[in-house]
Amino acid sequence: MNIVLIGYRGTGKSTIATLVGQQLGWDVTSTDEEIVRRAKRTIPEIVEKFGWDHFRDLETAVCQSFIDKDHIVIDTGGGAILREKNANHLKSNGIVFWLTASVDTIIQRIGQDTQRPSLTGQKTFTEEVEDVLRERTPRYAAAADHVLPTDHDVPATLADIIVQRAGCSPQTS
Repeated sequence: MNIVLIGYRGTGKSTIATLVGQQLGWDVTSTDEEIVRRAKRTIPEIVEKFGWDHFRDLETAVCQSFIDKDHIVIDTGGGAILREKNANHLKSNGIVFWLTASVDTIIQRIGQDTQRPSLTGQKTFTEEVEDVLRERTPRYAAAADHVLPTDHDVPATLADIIVQRAGCSPQTS
């Protein structure tokens, strides 16, 4: 079994995945980092040179690669669930936790992020976040086994909740 974290950027997936992995003694991986490693390019470079469809194809291959893996905490890119087959791959051997946050919290957390190209074009950052969340929320909800708001709890508390809800035993030192 794996633990899979989904949600929009800025909801705490990377930080919380690291903490869950430390508690359980499991490997932690990021779908975005794996895409960058395989493509030998940054995400903005991939999108600029090949487009979003190509990026999503790489993402699908990465999600599929986790089907036969066990005891991994997977931090997914925010759009990984846009393809239903990705959600199916991740759910086939994982418990999926949807980390949520308000638009204001997301903007506060990622307002200076330059590692992701715009998803919607010429809109303001706030409009983009609102539009993308509106589009993705039903997909996140469909893929999730559990939903965790991240606006007010510290990452360590959220990691504890995930370990408990997944029914896993923390590693003892």
